[in-house]
Amino acid sequence: MTAQMNAYNAYKQNSVTTASPGELTLMLYNGCIKFLGKAKVAIEEKNIQEKNTNIQKAQAIIAELMATLNMDFEISKQMLPLYEYMNHRLVEANIQNSTAIIDEVEGLVVEFRDTWKEVLKITRQQQFGGSQQV
Repeated sequence: MTAQMNAYNAYKQNSVTTASPGELTLMLYNGCIKFLGKAKVAIEEKNIQEKNTNIQKAQAIIAELMATLNMDFEISKQMLPLYEYMNHRLVEANIQNSTAIIDEVEGLVVEFRDTWKEVLKITRQQQFGGSQQV
């Protein structure tokens, strides 16, 4: 491994260990989007192993998002069935080799990610009294 790769991996590890819970959620959404994209490419290339691996990684992220919901909040009670739906659709996508179903789930994840990004931005503005980029 090159020195550049070692530095990059150290940076990535540090960004995860120093991230706030809100930033970690954002990273999970971004990771899910990345794995869904890889799964679509694998389907197009007829690489069943790669498709399966990436769909399972996306499902693991959705499972983590479900596990970390705070059910004391009404929004969490509304999010749980949406995550369950996404997980169910990914099972179908895996069985049917369907990029269309993955597109559907990806659309939901992107929407959730973008909404979460806005929440973080507003929270930071309230905390620090200025506008900061997320």
